[in-house]
Parts: sequence; structure tokens; C-alpha cells
Amino acid sequence: MNSVRGLLAASVISIQNSCFTYPACQKCFSRLILDSRRFNCLKCGCTGEAKDASYRYRLSLKIADTNDLFDITVFGSCLDTFFGVTAENLQRYIQDFNQLSGETCTDASPGMLVQAVEACFIGKRFIFGV
Repeated sequence: MNSVRGLLAASVISIQNSCFTYPACQKCFSRLILDSRRFNCLKCGCTGEAKDASYRYRLSLKIADTNDLFDITVFGSCLDTFFGVTAENLQRYIQDFNQLSGETCTDASPGMLVQAVEACFIGKRFIFGV
């Protein structure tokens, strides 16, 4: 793996998916496997009750600089400022909204949230650490 790090100034072309949070292991930040009552981290073996699972931001973007297109994923609390809440709270809002509206797809964010995220990011230029 290349260990060279740098900064990339690029514009967001599109949002790659509508799932902006994921259940994350508190030890290694890997995605947790959730069932109705328990969670399990396949990477480090951490387990617990599903109701105690923590969430983290994951925003997958297609970006462009002056020469190239890139697929990039932004993780973690650096997105708190853009969303106005922690990933944990946003996930609670999404679950409450989906429950009230009878939505069965629990991975996707409500359409209004997706539109707001697109309006916030698409066409804007950011500096990404890569």
C-alpha cells in the first residue's frame, strides 16, 4: 500500500449512495454486523447488544480535480459540522422518521435528507486529505 499522503483540492460531482452512517466498532471503526438483538465486529471480535451500537459518518463521493475523477469516502466526526449533529443522533432521527413513515428500507436515508446532502456538497470545492 502506498503510504504517501497529500492534499487534493477537488469539486464534488455526485453522492455515491444514500447511506450516510454505519454501525461502527468503537475499537477498530469497522462496520458492525447487526441482528435484532446483538452486534458483532468481524475484524476485532467486539460484541454487544444491538441497542448499544454506535454510528459513524461515511460519505461516499465522486470528485474531480482539473485532470481526473476520483471515488473517495469521507469518514468520521469531520462531517458533524456539515450535518449539524453527530452520526449517532442522525441515525436516531432517520430510524424515528422511517418508523413513523412505515419505511421498510432501514439502510437508506429519507429522500429529503439525500437532497439536502446533494445541495450541500455537489458542485462545491473542498480540500481532501488523501
